Amino acid sequence: MDSEEFQLPLSRAANERLHAVIPGGAHTYAKGDDQYPEDLAPVISHGRGAHVWDVDGNRYIEYGSGLRSVSLGHAHPRVVEAVRREIDRGSNFVRPSIVEAEAAERFLATVPTAEMVKFAKNGSDATTAAVRLARAATGRSRVAICGDQPFFSVDDWFIGSTPMSAGIPSAITDLTVAFPYGDLAATEELLTRYQGEVACLILEPAGHTEPPPGYLAGLRELADRHGCVLVFDEMISGFRWSEAGAQGLYGVVPDLSTFGKALGNGFAVSALAGRRELMERGGLRHFDERVFLLSTTHGAETHSLAAAMAVQATYVEEGITAQLHALGERLATGVRDVAGVMGVGDHVVVRGRASNLVFATLDERGQPSQQYRTLLLRSLLAGGVLAPSLVVSSALSDADIDHTVDVVAQACAVYRKALDAGDPTPWLGGRPVKPVFRRLA
Repeated sequence: MDSEEFQLPLSRAANERLHAVIPGGAHTYAKGDDQYPEDLAPVISHGRGAHVWDVDGNRYIEYGSGLRSVSLGHAHPRVVEAVRREIDRGSNFVRPSIVEAEAAERFLATVPTAEMVKFAKNGSDATTAAVRLARAATGRSRVAICGDQPFFSVDDWFIGSTPMSAGIPSAITDLTVAFPYGDLAATEELLTRYQGEVACLILEPAGHTEPPPGYLAGLRELADRHGCVLVFDEMISGFRWSEAGAQGLYGVVPDLSTFGKALGNGFAVSALAGRRELMERGGLRHFDERVFLLSTTHGAETHSLAAAMAVQATYVEEGITAQLHALGERLATGVRDVAGVMGVGDHVVVRGRASNLVFATLDERGQPSQQYRTLLLRSLLAGGVLAPSLVVSSALSDADIDHTVDVVAQACAVYRKALDAGDPTPWLGGRPVKPVFRRLA
């Protein structure tokens, strides 16, 4: 289908309904219709495997499923069956369920670098609990975040450091400082500047680039020497890097780590895990001041924990992480090849680990461009590919990837025309997509 002919009238009407009753029209800013070309933001009806259907009846091959959470594909039979079985037995009780012990034991067997775990419903609660625990254990107030990574929490200690800091007092934002990824010297300088004030270093252990040799071990040494807690945010890297997370792959053990995303294959479950000495500060079997660690009414819903156990079993038994890497390699190679053939290999750039691919859209000067991103997204949507990223799920088939590469080739032909014209505007169909973090709407 030609991108000029591609229309989504029912999705457009549904987006208006969403905006009328939900601020921003979505429950996650990254799902907002401002992230898609004007009037071309599909509203989803349902999904199965690697495909989703919008309310207009269009089918798409979907990447970045559920913001990376649905790594086994939608409605995965093993996960759905585990959830269905547990729902029939009741989902929430006045006392802990035996499922909580089973889920914790399964998690700690999968991620053996941790000694205790506590479950929650979303990543923000888990990372904020890690920060609170680090502050309590060290008696320090400052939090050092990796400034090169996009997101850690919806809570004030992080959001106050972004352009969307409205409503957050400077007394809170001043307590968050940033260090650059991969630069041990700069991080040591920061810890020296705030000697005895930094409670924790929190970062994604790996992102779009692999950690430099010795970097994570160097952070471990810095944290020990300066008396702060090392926290790995494994919301994305957990399971996609290895079944035991990036910490299992790289062999560096943090004090605390947080997991989510892939853990529930779309069901709401996250985890804070770490050393017993620290984690027990949020429990009952210690003599220190109590820490209000995580206390969520729905944190231990049995069906979500059942989903998590089914996901972990599937990953281990079926080698899902290896599958994700193989699928990602096939996709990355195909996209790079056609981008090169179409003469845009320096402008449509695939980055990241094979299991967690993203793409950059660069303009005539080689600078990141929201306009060219809009052009590319528009062409992909018209070809039946919904791809805010190129993050794969294990439900993708070779045929899905081949079709995606064909659609990317068509999109790159349009991209080349825009580069030759020196202006992508005629191909945008309206306003460009916008960055999530910005000061004004």
